[in-house]
Amino acid sequence: MKKEIKFSLVYRDMWQSSGKYQPRVDQLKQIAPVIVDMNCFSRIETNGGAFEQVNLLCGENPNVAVREFTAPFNKAGIQTHMLDRALNGLRMNPVPADVRKLMYKVKRAQGVDITRIFCGLNDARNIIPSIQYAKEGGMIPQGALCITYSPIHTVEYYVKLADQLVEAGAEEICLKDMAGVGRPYSNGQIIKGIKERHPHILVQYHGHTGPGFSVASMLEAAYNGVDYLDVAMEPLAWGMVHPDVITIQALLKDAGFLVPDIRMDAYMEARSLSQSFIDDFLGYFIDPNNKIMTSLLVGCGLPGGMMGSMMADLKGMHSAINMALRQKNKKEVSLNDLVVQLFKEVEHIWPMMGYPPLVTPFSQYVKNTALMNIFAAAKDEPRFSTIDKDTWNMILGKMGKLPGALAPEIVELAKANNMEFYEGDPQALFPDDLDRFREEMKTNGWNEGADEEELFEFAMHERQYRDVKSGAAKKRFLQELEQAKEKAGAPIIVQRPVVEIPMFNFEEISAEYPHAKPVHAPCKGQVIWQYDLKDASTAPYEGAIVDKGDTLCYIQSYYGIEPVKIGYGGTIVGTYVRQGHEVQKGEILAFIN
Repeated sequence: MKKEIKFSLVYRDMWQSSGKYQPRVDQLKQIAPVIVDMNCFSRIETNGGAFEQVNLLCGENPNVAVREFTAPFNKAGIQTHMLDRALNGLRMNPVPADVRKLMYKVKRAQGVDITRIFCGLNDARNIIPSIQYAKEGGMIPQGALCITYSPIHTVEYYVKLADQLVEAGAEEICLKDMAGVGRPYSNGQIIKGIKERHPHILVQYHGHTGPGFSVASMLEAAYNGVDYLDVAMEPLAWGMVHPDVITIQALLKDAGFLVPDIRMDAYMEARSLSQSFIDDFLGYFIDPNNKIMTSLLVGCGLPGGMMGSMMADLKGMHSAINMALRQKNKKEVSLNDLVVQLFKEVEHIWPMMGYPPLVTPFSQYVKNTALMNIFAAAKDEPRFSTIDKDTWNMILGKMGKLPGALAPEIVELAKANNMEFYEGDPQALFPDDLDRFREEMKTNGWNEGADEEELFEFAMHERQYRDVKSGAAKKRFLQELEQAKEKAGAPIIVQRPVVEIPMFNFEEISAEYPHAKPVHAPCKGQVIWQYDLKDASTAPYEGAIVDKGDTLCYIQSYYGIEPVKIGYGGTIVGTYVRQGHEVQKGEILAFIN
């Protein structure tokens, strides 16, 4: 009898791997019945990490989005699944245990069937509690293996990790090949090993197309017993996203597998609707680079979904790096030179940093460190001169155990900075916190919502939730959208309040103040010189005296608001961006002399 292979549409991840924002609630309600009519999907990825934060950044309530999007699939008998970052829940940093527990109760009530639980370090200690919490909440726990390619990430390594998760109660296993760098034969052998040891366990494969391996990996997965394959659909398939369902269906059908037929009239309608969402507003935030596959990812192993942000980081740092090179009488570099340098630096430092699988947020930590190393080299400073707080937490073991050993120089650097390594359970560092949020909601007169979903959202995404309640999130999003449309030459609809900050010529400042130090944007986003957007007098100005540790400004980043701290005291001698304008990571915001 032919082996049956079922398809899951990763509609949420299609958008996340393409651009910054997701469709609005009204758009999700439009597309859901059409996806059902395609009649080829047994599962749909509806929500989870990043998706719900993006809702908040748009000023939308994620709880409404999840309920509205899952309802048509629930009615049609199509399973829904979400992405779950284990210790980090739905955000980029660790979550208290009581908030993690509440998540599964809330998401099950909202119509989500399966939770795909992954730890970016493949630390079973972070995944196993979520397996238990998911069962208690009535969800199906799917343990995920973060696939990458290194001397320590072997077939045996992954099969043993799957053993641990199955023993802990995982009912399914997913190979989460987030960069698509898992080699096809090895991916097949991992699935074969799991199926031989646990024939009752369902296995799902998820692979991005960035470096081009994933189609071959899907065929190998099918030959070795996979049950479900994650696929995309045009106009967002391929590039840094996932293979299109039409291609994979034809591939497997030719190989003799039993696969569902696709209703092409519904496919074309869904394709057209998705394109209309792009034309409406989402296309303004889709990086063209994310539509292109590149074999350069094979070496560095960076996930395709972050290529757009990586290029933005490089563009932001380009001028600063070249200025440093000029000051040292070195040859300047082109943007293409920087791309190659960054990939090489990631390859070099990844083993030194303990081989963390390059998935959110650890891919960002390694990439950011590599970029700052390139900047340090331009200034004749040593490698690892700048490591941010979150990266140090990863290095020190506060987010879980690194798969590999740290390089001796990083260990020595930690000791020189009086930092202590942590070997205990990461969750113990983040005590229960729900009562604090309950009390504040009572004080503010905020409703905890059906099934405590509003309480959960507040506790999971505190700052973003406050901004939605105050209206600040919607205001910033509309400003950003207007700016994006203006840049693209589209009609301006919304007027944004802009606080004019005196602007200074980059080269003039460098010449007049040769010892002035730049303050760089720590991330990509909109500059907020004063948080509440009201009092222009709080904006920095030429001649203002600042101390080390002061907040220069804020940046509305992809995941929330980041304060920009000043690393040294002195006098502001120049600022370079205006209120509401978007900056790239590493872009110079001001000079301090």
